[in-house]
Amino acid sequence: MGRLTETLTKSLENVVGEAGLIRDSERMQSYLSDWRNAYRGEAALVVRPASTAEVAEVVRLCAQAGIALVPQGGNTGLCGGSIPDASGDQVVLSLTRMTQIRQVDPGNETITVEAGVILQRLQEAAAEAGRLFPLSLGAEGSCTVGGNLATNAGGTAVLRYGNMRDLTLGVEVVLPDGRIWNGLRGLRKDNTGYDLKQLFIGSEGTLGIITAAVLKLYPAVRSRTTAWVALPSTQAAVDLIGRMRGLCGDRLTGFELMSRQSVEFVLRHVAGCNDPFAEVHPWYVLIELSDTLLDAPLNEMLENGLGEAFEQGEALDAVVAGNETQVAALWKIREGISEAQNHEGPSLKHDISVPVSSIPAFIETADQQLQAAFPGVRIVAYGHVGDGNLHYNISKPVGSEDVPFKAQAEAIMHVIYDVTRAFAGSISAEHGLGQAKREAARRYKDPLELELMRTLKQALDPAGLMNPGKLL
Repeated sequence: MGRLTETLTKSLENVVGEAGLIRDSERMQSYLSDWRNAYRGEAALVVRPASTAEVAEVVRLCAQAGIALVPQGGNTGLCGGSIPDASGDQVVLSLTRMTQIRQVDPGNETITVEAGVILQRLQEAAAEAGRLFPLSLGAEGSCTVGGNLATNAGGTAVLRYGNMRDLTLGVEVVLPDGRIWNGLRGLRKDNTGYDLKQLFIGSEGTLGIITAAVLKLYPAVRSRTTAWVALPSTQAAVDLIGRMRGLCGDRLTGFELMSRQSVEFVLRHVAGCNDPFAEVHPWYVLIELSDTLLDAPLNEMLENGLGEAFEQGEALDAVVAGNETQVAALWKIREGISEAQNHEGPSLKHDISVPVSSIPAFIETADQQLQAAFPGVRIVAYGHVGDGNLHYNISKPVGSEDVPFKAQAEAIMHVIYDVTRAFAGSISAEHGLGQAKREAARRYKDPLELELMRTLKQALDPAGLMNPGKLL
């Protein structure tokens, strides 16, 4: 790969302007490490184009010079996918200046936005049009649409609305040679061959740079009810979600599972969080029902479902939020888990998925094997039961040192991923592979799948200049 020259730097500045170029080492720092400071690299330059045409010209110039590009959005990922390597030769291409909401089409129930739009701003634009964009996750105040697409983000409403693959109708992509593919079609039926947009969604910037997208909108939610429920076991959670689905259909929007360990961390470290119950329970779920009707009988549905659950021993206690303040307080416990765990020292994060029916057996098996091999580790298990996605994170034993614990990270990972594979699961449910799971993918993905992925990479990016060292 090539090295950045002063001539190329000047050419890039001519494209993006002085405001679009960062070459000062101090100003570049926020682009060179992730928000957890788990991954850090160096870069020759940070380029911040403000339009698709500028992105295309930057890509074309870098391709001609053999300069590798690292696309970056809000830089909120957990797998190091948007961080350059340590060589200092790569160029970070930040899309955060591409913030236009190009079109809202209520008749077609779509919104067209650029890659640098913050997810929360997208949600607000949909609400201003009387609609809903349902993707919701903890980083929504800083993550961008481009990053959401690049990693096929999921979040807390996948149960009802699906992930970004399901929410996207079309994309605009700058290819590795600088050409622009305009796939911004707001069509729900287009049977004219390969669905090319799906090549780029979830590709983590390794096949091209998504610069804009046509996304689905939904009717605004006008009624909602939320409950915090104590459970005796994870099997009770699987039984309960089946019961609620049968009673409520697609009104069941959220169903979040949390272990007592994860809740204890939040109560210890996140200000303003209180335990909804006086007694301690082993597991909890946060249930949310929603409807487009203003006075939908959601509380009645919820109470019927919980009543049956109490009769069957699936629920031990429950509290239903009486107002929006209480709703926010319950969600704050769920959304505070990741932050809270960081206060307990190094956190080994594993974003896995298994069939919903296998969640109890997975947790039991993984818990037993980890405690046998690494006595005292604290297991922080929580996630989206409805789509089988668990955040199965590990904190060090109480009183132990950071360095020896982190030295066990790979061995701990193999225990968890071996169990995941045994239950026909995936080692990455929604965070992607990035650089964190690139080597693990070689061990746990089907070799033929990897061969097909490399074939696509070679076809679209033969020089290997698009986010090298990530995913593959």
